[in-house]
Amino acid sequence: MARFEVKLPKMGESVAEATITSWLKEVGDTIEMDEAVVEIATDKVDSEVPSEVSGTLIEILFEKDAIVQVGETIAIIETSADVNPTTVAKTVVEEPKEVQEVEKTIEKAAEIVATPILKTSDSGKFYSPLVRNIAQTECISMEDLENIEGSGKEGRVTKEDILQFVANKKSAPKTTNKEVETPKKVVESTPKEQPKVPVSVNGGDEIIEMSRMGKLIAKHMVDSVQTSAHVQSFIEIDVTNIVKWRDKVKDAFFKREGEKLTFTPILMQAVASTIKKYPMINITVDGDKIIKRKNINLGMAAALPDGNLIVPVIKNADQLNLVGMTKQVNDLANRARINQLKPDEIQNGTYTVTNVGSFGSVMGTPIINQPQVAILALGAIRKVPAVIETTEGDFIGIRQKMFVSHSYDHRVVNGALGGMFISTLKDILESWDLNQDF
Repeated sequence: MARFEVKLPKMGESVAEATITSWLKEVGDTIEMDEAVVEIATDKVDSEVPSEVSGTLIEILFEKDAIVQVGETIAIIETSADVNPTTVAKTVVEEPKEVQEVEKTIEKAAEIVATPILKTSDSGKFYSPLVRNIAQTECISMEDLENIEGSGKEGRVTKEDILQFVANKKSAPKTTNKEVETPKKVVESTPKEQPKVPVSVNGGDEIIEMSRMGKLIAKHMVDSVQTSAHVQSFIEIDVTNIVKWRDKVKDAFFKREGEKLTFTPILMQAVASTIKKYPMINITVDGDKIIKRKNINLGMAAALPDGNLIVPVIKNADQLNLVGMTKQVNDLANRARINQLKPDEIQNGTYTVTNVGSFGSVMGTPIINQPQVAILALGAIRKVPAVIETTEGDFIGIRQKMFVSHSYDHRVVNGALGGMFISTLKDILESWDLNQDF
């Protein structure tokens, strides 16, 4: 028999840790090779960790909701296969005496009555089990916890942050009754904080808890509106030639490439070409500095089965021909629907495109995907009557048209750039050659 360590796999260059959301197997269960053992979640995406061997699960090293670093062993599988046997080594780190005392106190947390600490706050902040235990033991309120400036990834409060807060709280000088005594006039003139008005719920209403991803999306949207000065430009594009060309070549395309040719890769390729002409739309803002991105990484908003949206990213989109773009679009869209995206595949986007037309909308005003500075919404393609200009005069004809909506950050993108961008996109799409090959 050999012991095989199941480790938290590397999930992308910028992903250092994940939260265990659910164990799919219990100790004693038989596991087949490539069978999922545990579900994990990062700040962006949920995924599963499969087993690299067949065997029996004999030990689980982390409980549900625990935060695990990439590379850490999370479980042990006993296998009869010829694998390199490994043993689990626990690294002992000598910590300061005060830290050890706090951690000893945590073991007795169940005996201490304290304010309940939520895993995710109303503002969307996530708190690890250890941080919540320390907060509950030290009777730290959710309000105090929210005010702690986290030094962890994306502002997450770490063990060191909360221990420092506890130490500062204990060392703060105590005030006497005389010092806190407030004159009556001051009390009367001080405006009271208005309490939150509770939402009325009657017998016919249903209370639905927001999902973890839903809370993250909600926070991301509010943060974006508070960060960027949103402004929109709209333009109508005649895509009649593209519709005719796609109808003509889609069967041959599928026969040769084994991929369905939709309008999305055609439009994404045109967007990438437009960004190349206007690189100052491919930027991010860092304080009072502008970072001009070298790579054009197109985010492609995709709907999930639960109604939420996720944005997989097509890296170096300007370097792909139509076949390459089609394969990328189809692959990412298909895996997004079955929750099979890797964390690295939804990061480092520099510009986002969302297709509101897939839901029948003529146009939309999308919210910028931070830290980007612009986002494009594609409306539905419709047959409409249009004025057609010829050398022999104007006449009314039926054309295939669509609206595109361009939201951009007016702090760094002015109306001229925002308008010229979609005007150039219009020119590229309307000059589509009906006789070109794919």
